[in-house]
Parts: sequence; structure tokens; C-alpha cells
Amino acid sequence: MDTFLKQIVNGLSLGSIYALIALGYTMVYGIVKLINFAHGDVMMVGAYAGYFVLRAVGATPTGMVLAFAAAMVTCALLSLVIERCAYRPLRSAPRLNSLITAIAVELILQNLMRVLPFVGPDPRQFPTMPTHNMTLVTKHYPNGLVSISNIQVIVIVVSVILMLLLNYIINYTKTGKSMRAVSHDMGAASLMGISVNKTIAITFVIGSVLAGAGGVLYATAYPQIDPMMGYIPGLKAFVAAVLGGIGSVPGAMVGGVILGIAETMTKAYISSQYADAISYCILIVILLVKPAGLLGKKQVIKV
Repeated sequence: MDTFLKQIVNGLSLGSIYALIALGYTMVYGIVKLINFAHGDVMMVGAYAGYFVLRAVGATPTGMVLAFAAAMVTCALLSLVIERCAYRPLRSAPRLNSLITAIAVELILQNLMRVLPFVGPDPRQFPTMPTHNMTLVTKHYPNGLVSISNIQVIVIVVSVILMLLLNYIINYTKTGKSMRAVSHDMGAASLMGISVNKTIAITFVIGSVLAGAGGVLYATAYPQIDPMMGYIPGLKAFVAAVLGGIGSVPGAMVGGVILGIAETMTKAYISSQYADAISYCILIVILLVKPAGLLGKKQVIKV
């Protein structure tokens, strides 16, 4: 029982990070129908921004707050540059062009970080706060039902707060209404006075801010960073977005949690070597049974 609950906690911690990164994929796809494969590497840049802040300030609660702020701001500015220079000129081009450009941006970010003198290709140890385990005690389990570390608490709590904040922005703000309008019909939204370019740029910024926070959380949970660190988490987050229903914000959250729990359960009860395979098998099964994803909606495309 203790092992099972421990793996549930581990899965929620990992899944919440996947969900944060997946939200960037699903938001961008929901508006411009673009799979931004550079999103995982934006997360990597955020992790490095947090790393340099923590190296300068120290791995303290204040340092963590500053690291999150630096990662979010850095990723927001980077997303504006990427959207303006790489994606906006191709908005009316065939989708394949944008997809190839996204892969190119991914490779550029990876190799740029490898050649920068203050980064380099070698892995670095990410500064983290001392780990303290807390044990949940109940009447029937006086020795402790499950233990959870302060790092896992930070990861889960910060992820939930950011997801709730995103939900508020999308559903209860003028910016969110503009995003939903552009997602539904870009042409009609433009005729109604909504700035499509501004709305799309804001969508990229919000998604990248979440990716920056996800990068710091991922590096805190798995304290080693390198220029290639964004590839696998980015790919897993994309799987989570498709699993939940690409274009669905709640779907990205649900898909991330499911993927995280499935991965940790596989490592605990089967073998860590099969964790990635099980994750992708779940995706294949879901797409065979429900091609639109768990919370996705079927769309009719006229040709």
C-alpha cells in the first residue's frame, strides 16, 4: 500500500510537470493549428535561466521565487522572438512549412545553447533546496500512510496554482475571450476588432511562461540540466496533449497526469526500461479507441 501511494505521489509530481508543458502545445495548436516542437527546448532555456539565478542567489525560498520569475520572463521574451521571426511569416503557408520550421527552431535552440560559452554541452548539477520528507499519519496507519518530500509538494502546488491561473485567464478575462474567439474563427474575430497577431503572440507567451516554470520544476525534481534536456519531456508533453485531446486545455491537464502516473507505475512494478514504451502504447490505444483524445472534440474538415 505504501509503495502504491508513493508511486501515485511520484506520478502526480511528474504528471503535473508534463501537464504544464502540454498546455503550451495545446494552446498554440488550438489557435494556429501548429505543433510547436520547439516548446520543449523553450522549457530547457527556462531551466538554464533558473539555474543561473539559483547559482547567484542560492537555493533558498527567495531564490526559487526569483528563479521562477527569471525563467518565465526569459521564456516569454524568447517566445515573442520565435513567433515573430519564425512562425508569423508562415501563418498563411501550408502547415508542413510551419512544422518543418518548428523542428528547425528546436535544433537551433539546442545547438545554440551547446556553443554558448557560459552554457556548453556538458551536464550541470541544478541547485536545489535540501530535501525533507513528510509522512502522512492516519488512525489506521500510525506509522505513516505515505511520505512526500518538500520538493514534490512544491512541484504539485506550483503546477496546480499555474493551471488554475490559466483557467481563470482563459474563461474570465478579456484576453481569454479573444483567445477563444480566434481559436473558433480567426477571420470572424478579426472582423469583430480583435487583433489576431496580438492574441496569437499572447498565446505563445502564456504557453512559454508555463514551459519556463515547468523547466524549473523538472530540474528541481531531476537536478541535472543540459542543452538536450528538453527533448524527452517535450515529447512526453506532446503525447500528453494528444492523449487528452490536442486543443483542449483540460485535456492537456488530464493527459499529463495520466501519463505521469502510468510512467511511475511502470517503473515501480514492471521495469524502468519499459516506461517510455508503456506511455506510447497508452497513446496508441487511446487514439485507436477515441482518435480525438480523451476530452477532444471531433472536427469536420471541408475539402
